[in-house]
Amino acid sequence: MEVQVFGVRKSSDTRKALRFFSERRIKTHFVDLNERAASLGELRRFAQKFGVGALVDSSSAVFQDLGLRHARMSDDSWLFRLVEEPLLLRMPLVRNGTQLTIGLEEATWNAWVAG
Repeated sequence: MEVQVFGVRKSSDTRKALRFFSERRIKTHFVDLNERAASLGELRRFAQKFGVGALVDSSSAVFQDLGLRHARMSDDSWLFRLVEEPLLLRMPLVRNGTQLTIGLEEATWNAWVAG
């Protein structure tokens, strides 16, 4: 089993996810969104399963600073914005093959490990 974790090192939830997998000796590929943004195709994969609204962290400082609280944009516009501003994403985004999670989902990850 190998998982891919998208996030930033400053995010406590991202650090918890990385620690969760490392404690279970699961190979992890970490993508630091400060260094390399997630691709549009990767974000579409998450958006198809959860919806674009689930990807956006409306409580983040970046969201407030950009004045997006009253923004009305199409899903594609949001996806392009998330590629440009990765700190708008809810983190971590975790992918295990075709299985995906957004945020801290330890119960789901435990099911992956058990399965």
